[in-house]
Amino acid sequence: MHIPWCVRKCPYCDFNSHALSNAQQENLPEFEYVEALIRDLEQDLPRVWGRSITSIFFGGGTPSLFSAEAIDRLLSELRARLNINANAEITLEANPGTVEQQRFNEYRDAGINRLSIGVQSFNNDCLQALGRIHDRREAIRAAEIAHAAGFDNFNLDLMFALPAQTLSQAHEDVATAIDLEPTHISYYQLTLEPNTLFYAQPPKLPNEDLAWQIQSEGQELLAIADYRQYEVSAYAKDKYQCAHNKNYWQFGDYLGIGAGAHGKLTDASQQNITRLTKKRHPREYMETAGTPENIQSEKIVTRNEVGLEFMMNALRLTEGYESALFSKHTGQAITLVERALREAEEKQLIIWTTEKIKPTEKGQRFLDDLLALF
Repeated sequence: MHIPWCVRKCPYCDFNSHALSNAQQENLPEFEYVEALIRDLEQDLPRVWGRSITSIFFGGGTPSLFSAEAIDRLLSELRARLNINANAEITLEANPGTVEQQRFNEYRDAGINRLSIGVQSFNNDCLQALGRIHDRREAIRAAEIAHAAGFDNFNLDLMFALPAQTLSQAHEDVATAIDLEPTHISYYQLTLEPNTLFYAQPPKLPNEDLAWQIQSEGQELLAIADYRQYEVSAYAKDKYQCAHNKNYWQFGDYLGIGAGAHGKLTDASQQNITRLTKKRHPREYMETAGTPENIQSEKIVTRNEVGLEFMMNALRLTEGYESALFSKHTGQAITLVERALREAEEKQLIIWTTEKIKPTEKGQRFLDDLLALF
């Protein structure tokens, strides 16, 4: 469920997020947007009759700009319309600059059982270069508040290879994150994405060798602290891997509700996979939610595309995937990608057995080269 507003648009962000003016922050259209989300959901319900929900993810933008009452209303409406598993993982993204303990307590009471806090760095110079609205003190306080509010499962987002970042600064970021004892850490390199300010006006970033040293030494610190890498940029304590993201990486199905949201649904009876996107701009989305005009695009994934789409997700997993998962989630035989798999195996980018396909360490480091084979 996508909530598209934020206090400020970060210069590296390519998500569908819209900065609020001071006046807009005081008059956030919570009620109107919640009603639109419910209409959007009801329009998609016939696509998922009889299926159960294993996870819910409130992403943004900054979902923590919404009140606990709004989140509670949404979850109540979801429970009334969907078969949600009793142990479903329910995550809400939050930014340190929008955190207060009372609100975290109320989110937990509403049914949120996992937080994802967008720290990005604990270094004030790095945070300023990234255009973040919080500082080191607020970032640390956000994690402390999560613990105090009773969240025994939360993620910290951490970026590396930041503008002018040194190796010691990157080490300090990882060490600080570990000291705050989250159950999950997302640790990923800053990339310059099209349609962002950083892409148009690139900052000076660490060179490739330094970026690799930062990454590898950061990974070593995480491993020593028992954060196991299970995906290219995801590290978790035992039993705390993110169920929602693993569903993406295993090419599972998901509904996309909200402005600019993307969904992927498999129709077993027709043996096809459909990708849907919703209107991007919040105002246009709210005006059309629940009507056919709300759907920005609807596309059937072709047989030729499905192999690459599956591999783009599944090969991010450190332990790979069971070979049978390809047929189960694509409706196609593994022979569809056999030639590419053979070539990847010859180049020592994957290990392929009758039971499992997994990337090698080389394959994970050169993931783009691996995916290019498909």
